[in-house]
Amino acid sequence: MTSAPSQPAAEAGGCPFHRVNEPAPNGCPVSPQAAAFDPFDRPYQLDPAEALRWSRDQEPVFWSPRLGYWVVSRYDDIKAIFRDNLTFSPSIALEKITPPSDEALAVLKRYDYGMHRTLVNEDEPAHMARRRELLDAFTPEALEAHAPMVRRLVRERLDAIIDRGRADLVAELFWEVPLTVALHFLGVPEEDMEQLRRFSVAHTLNTWGRPSPAQQVEVAEGVGRFWQYSGEVLRRMQARPDGHGWMYDMIAKNREKPDVVTDSYLHSMMMAIIVAAHETTALATANAFRQLLSRPAVWAELCANPALIPAAAEECLRHSGSVVAWRRIATREVAVGGVTIPEGGRILMVTASANHDPRHFENPDELDIYRDNAVDHLTFGYGSHQCMGKNLGRLEMRIFLEEFTRRLPHLELEEQTFTFLPNTSFRGPEALRVCWDPARNPERRDPAVRTAQRDFPIGAPESRAIVRRVRVTRAVPEAEGILGVTLADPAGGWLPAGSPGAHLDLVLPSGETRSVGLHFFGACHRGQYRRHCR
Repeated sequence: MTSAPSQPAAEAGGCPFHRVNEPAPNGCPVSPQAAAFDPFDRPYQLDPAEALRWSRDQEPVFWSPRLGYWVVSRYDDIKAIFRDNLTFSPSIALEKITPPSDEALAVLKRYDYGMHRTLVNEDEPAHMARRRELLDAFTPEALEAHAPMVRRLVRERLDAIIDRGRADLVAELFWEVPLTVALHFLGVPEEDMEQLRRFSVAHTLNTWGRPSPAQQVEVAEGVGRFWQYSGEVLRRMQARPDGHGWMYDMIAKNREKPDVVTDSYLHSMMMAIIVAAHETTALATANAFRQLLSRPAVWAELCANPALIPAAAEECLRHSGSVVAWRRIATREVAVGGVTIPEGGRILMVTASANHDPRHFENPDELDIYRDNAVDHLTFGYGSHQCMGKNLGRLEMRIFLEEFTRRLPHLELEEQTFTFLPNTSFRGPEALRVCWDPARNPERRDPAVRTAQRDFPIGAPESRAIVRRVRVTRAVPEAEGILGVTLADPAGGWLPAGSPGAHLDLVLPSGETRSVGLHFFGACHRGQYRRHCR
């Protein structure tokens, strides 16, 4: 089975659903909001951050009787949990959040399903020993070699739809391209993409979903077939050790250091990584396009200033990331946010909520492509278990955005109702329907637009590269050594509000940068700031 056997809620420091009114395992009463919280209800499924606004404001750590977990919603608390993986073990990260039925277990047994530890749910010291052995493929130089292939795939798929005028971007591009990239990165043969997509959905529902007893049997069949498929692919790859890709690196390490990269570890990693290497990027890209296209002014700004693409991708990962929650288990009694969590207490860290915590991000509900600390988001996790493939995901998202903003700047979002695969941890629309007027395609006027690409360095964006253009509309001496300056958005839009005591880093036309202290910070009029600068 998965990394740790599912326990009845009462054994895990929880309580069964029918005991909602009983106190939490630490003896404290359960508030009405905490008692009502259910991540499978519509509010959380539509917008996890908004669903937990009350928690960030009032009760940042609470016991959820319906789930049998302690839920943590604030940025600093979640970051602290990620930082301490000895007190907060990752061993339950891949545990089924819904205990499996006997019928589902029987199906999995028939397939000899035996998922064990992977990098995601492994404790120290084994985790870091394996992680160090497998890092070479994730260096900037190694990832840069994949960029031409990613670019070719995106361009080919865009070529296929560009004169059509309508498309479902999830079906046409956002699922298949990341999956193809993932398989190429791993060295896994590109075969039967649709079957792999069904396997991925089954794995997500099996681990983070709440399927009904009847659905559990169907899901177990899919997971069992996925396990069987993963083993067959692994055996074929082991038979030809001269192949290239990350799985071949692991196969080589298995031969060199079988005590570190074990046989059972190889099979479990093969199954887990096929999902992890593409699903998060596919969902993150769909989320990013949905958020940007739903704000036409922001999309237009990005099209006009493609240098902002790395910052925009990062802000989308913060605002609407594909990984919205992750899990840990307390190895001892410990206080989190002033609340005592008992040993064995299961913890759901809602990273989507942390990414909207106003204590760390100003105006957190705004999608601000100029935000200079978006890179602080927790969508990739934090600490020694931070996502190894984060920079490959960034690379893919940036290429998607660069190709579309250049070739289809007039892209629009169609009216539609968005749906999501019901689960606690992964989120992205199942479809994203867009439209455009092919007659306005820039490359019809200038064919060179098709290949006039712009590339970006591998890794997180640097804050100094995120520069907002403003116009000085007024400059008046206020007192000796003090100049009153009014700045405006060139397009007449709103400039973001700030906090007292903030400052500006002004990049002058000469390229000189000055850090300016502010005695007043705020939007005075539409699109204007007034500054009293020394």
